Amino acid sequence: MGASLPKSIIIGALVLVGVTGLPVRAAEPTAAGLWEQVDDNTGKPESWFKITERNGVYVGNIVKIFFKPGEDENWVCDRCEGAEKGAPVLGLALIKGMRRNGNSYENGTIMDPRDGSVYRALMQLSPDGNKLEVRGYLGISLFGRSQTWNRLPDNALSSQGARPAPKGAGAPQKK
Repeated sequence: MGASLPKSIIIGALVLVGVTGLPVRAAEPTAAGLWEQVDDNTGKPESWFKITERNGVYVGNIVKIFFKPGEDENWVCDRCEGAEKGAPVLGLALIKGMRRNGNSYENGTIMDPRDGSVYRALMQLSPDGNKLEVRGYLGISLFGRSQTWNRLPDNALSSQGARPAPKGAGAPQKK
């Protein structure tokens, strides 16, 4: 028994060295996280989206809006349909049903809260995970519009002192 203890220590050390010597593969980047959408003309932030994944389906909620002077900060989706009609835009899921295929996200939709229009959508994540091309289109993706969003740190929302998105769709408030 005395000879088997040193032998087991040597075998254990070899196994440990073998396991730790294997390259560690970093997790692939994902679209899940906090994203900044900027105005195509000015380059200034317009809104932030929080993309989440549940059971392989990705959804993007608008979590912060950078209102311009004179814009209604209690903006509701008057032209949306169904349960979203009259709901505050802040907190709405504008991206729905995206399914991942590598760095591409497909088979989803994106809604324009200005007019309630719903478009088919694609998203393409950059290899480093810091840029997200979001494309809404009619029919085929050739007939659409793309924007490139920038990843934000996950704690950016809490560090900005942003007004949090409401929990669930509340009743629209009249002025």
